[in-house]
Amino acid sequence: MSFAADSVGVVTPQKFTFEQPLQLECGRILPRFELMVETYGTLNSDHSNAILICHALSGHHHAAGFHHADDKKPGWWDACIGPGKAIDTNIFYVVALNNIGGCNGSTGPISPNPENDNRPYGPDFPLVTVRDWVKTQKMLSERLEIDVWHAVVGGSLGGMQAQQWAVDYPDALKNCVVIASAPKLTAQNIAFNEVARQSILSDPDFYHGRYLEHDSYPKRGLILARMVGHITYLSEEAMKQKFGRDLKSGKFMYGFDVEFQVESYLRYQGEQFSRNFDANTYLIMTKALDYFDPAREFDGNLPEALAQTKCRFLVISFTTDWRFSPSRSQEIVNALISNHKPVSYMDIEAEQGHDSFLFPIPLYVKTLHNFLTSTLQPNTASEV
Repeated sequence: MSFAADSVGVVTPQKFTFEQPLQLECGRILPRFELMVETYGTLNSDHSNAILICHALSGHHHAAGFHHADDKKPGWWDACIGPGKAIDTNIFYVVALNNIGGCNGSTGPISPNPENDNRPYGPDFPLVTVRDWVKTQKMLSERLEIDVWHAVVGGSLGGMQAQQWAVDYPDALKNCVVIASAPKLTAQNIAFNEVARQSILSDPDFYHGRYLEHDSYPKRGLILARMVGHITYLSEEAMKQKFGRDLKSGKFMYGFDVEFQVESYLRYQGEQFSRNFDANTYLIMTKALDYFDPAREFDGNLPEALAQTKCRFLVISFTTDWRFSPSRSQEIVNALISNHKPVSYMDIEAEQGHDSFLFPIPLYVKTLHNFLTSTLQPNTASEV
């Protein structure tokens, strides 16, 4: 199979093992951990062209390209990573990873627990925070001999990680790109996460998180959790254009099976998700979302929390995103402006709702590309 000229082509994940104990914010310690990583492009001689991609709730290390010649499903952000794309791999060395607590190769609930006869951690895996993730990402950057990232980039929960990088390691990144994100969750967002968690926790096949020991998994709970989440990722206009009130069979069936196309779509998405995502990981990821608040240690004062940052910022929101509305991005922008920090902001007209950051919307792509390339060293492109 041949790939498009703007594809990174076939990529091979790498697993990085860290044998030193990791102290977590919750007070617990991971005795060791592994990170699954993919890289695209070439690192230049002074290691100045590296970009870190932070993933969102259900994301992972496979952000671009394909895993084999016949692979039909590209990485989750393939629309924006590749030769000539918004994050141009002809110019940049791009690093994407699966965070700890995940279920795509990094240490998480399905990994063997060395303190319990190497049985899967399951519900014994500790709750982790955005700060914990950034701490492991910093350890990865040291392993890769990257002292300073050209940029740390993320959408949604990934954007929260980018913010935390700027706060915790201000000297370790030149640019911070925060897309469709927020400085912390609203009560409404926490409520959505709790409904999703309860759908999993109340599934009789959850077995208090030890479903793997019962050769089972909470399928119904995961389906419902994904359905709730997916509704919040789409805008009303996107759902209207995609489904309207179209009936699957063309007529009312007067029952509770699938009748409307939107019902069919949600059930399909939930079914696919339930097969590919670990329930304990879902619980961990949503809790990390709930806990995120870089201003918590500053008495809730976001400007004070961002006062120590040193990088340039690009903050992007989307007009139809009601999960993380433009006003939430503007909170970040206003806090940076109050500190006289260098920040650019774009509110992009888009119909796709929160999921807009996954699509190659022309103005969005151009904005991202121009920001990332505007501070390149003169020799960067020639060395890759």
